[in-house]
Amino acid sequence: MGDVTDPRHRVVITGLGVVTSIGVGVQAFLEGLLGGHSRVRPISAFDTEGYAYANGCEIADFDPGQWIERTPVDELGRATQFSVAAAGMAVRDAGLSLDDIRGRRTLVSVGTTDGESRDLDQLVGQEVEGGPMAMAPGVASRIGATRLSTGIAQELELTDVEAVTIPTACAAGNYALGYGFDAVRAGDVEIALCGGADALCRKTFTGFYRLGTIAPEVCQPFDRDRKGILTGEGAGILTLESLTSARARGARIYAEVLGYGLNCDASHPVAPDRDSIAACMRLAHRNAGVKPHEIDFISAHGTGTRANDVTESAAIRQVFGADAPRAISIKAMIGHTMGAASALSAAACALALTNGFIPPTINHRTSDPECDLDCVPNEAVPARLNVVQNNGLAFGGNNAVLILGRAPEQSAELWS
Repeated sequence: MGDVTDPRHRVVITGLGVVTSIGVGVQAFLEGLLGGHSRVRPISAFDTEGYAYANGCEIADFDPGQWIERTPVDELGRATQFSVAAAGMAVRDAGLSLDDIRGRRTLVSVGTTDGESRDLDQLVGQEVEGGPMAMAPGVASRIGATRLSTGIAQELELTDVEAVTIPTACAAGNYALGYGFDAVRAGDVEIALCGGADALCRKTFTGFYRLGTIAPEVCQPFDRDRKGILTGEGAGILTLESLTSARARGARIYAEVLGYGLNCDASHPVAPDRDSIAACMRLAHRNAGVKPHEIDFISAHGTGTRANDVTESAAIRQVFGADAPRAISIKAMIGHTMGAASALSAAACALALTNGFIPPTINHRTSDPECDLDCVPNEAVPARLNVVQNNGLAFGGNNAVLILGRAPEQSAELWS
């Protein structure tokens, strides 16, 4: 793997592409994080008749034609539209032209929970001659989960490329980033476009609803009176490259990827396991070469469910002890975006490092003593940050923890 102190083997984030309910594009997303924005609304993506409540963090102002230039939009499902748009943003934000990236060995890795299940949702119940597929010519070419990554390669006209889709549910964004980190650090690729994407779909909403984990109105992570998640949608794609590459072209660097940890306990289909989550954090610290006391804040998985928040908090205390760092959840703002969740959290962490702030956990009223964490309630706070941790947890015991550090040779611009 080479000497990780060598700039050729150090991996940095030079571009961000984000599609969220609180903003599309880096600047809008940053403003949403700083302002503690949320745009919860009644879900319109599918028929919600029969549900007692059906609010979500749906993206209302996304025009795929504004961001996708070379691929006919009707050839892409909604989740792929998100991933392709976010990848284009990430390339441009990194200061790369299409000619620059076409000439380099590239990895595209995208994590997801549902793939293009939304497109399948829209066919359910349609009774027509030839079956529901006959209603939508070309739908079969859109619904494969591989399209979330191959669609990026097609839009950017990449040829020397590996395109993979990683289906490890709600931890998949961090999995995809870890995959890209390894590929760049080892010198297997020059550029990696990594993250996650998902679109609101009836299947997943209904699953969480039947588990009793959908909140009626708002998501309140770590709050005593929390009632569950709000489903969301979107994509986060990050441009990764070596420190040597970034320096050579004078690129702006948001953050350095220091390392990550993965594990899967498979002890229960839906219940998180405290010891396994703690073990994953320790794996990430060891891989990144950091100690717990060096972590300045944690972007927690923080779903707002009873089980997750208490279990994740206990795992944090197991690793960090009584002096646990602040632990926040941006899901209170953007909802649970499934496979995009930890990728969007990673983008938020990179922006926090660059701009010197900790995003808030909004909708917070009364702290739950069982959680016992400083979740930065309701308002962002200025902070000088060096190292941050991003947790991604998923059903089946899939855990992924990413560690980011302040950009080399740069000091954070303290936000106030």
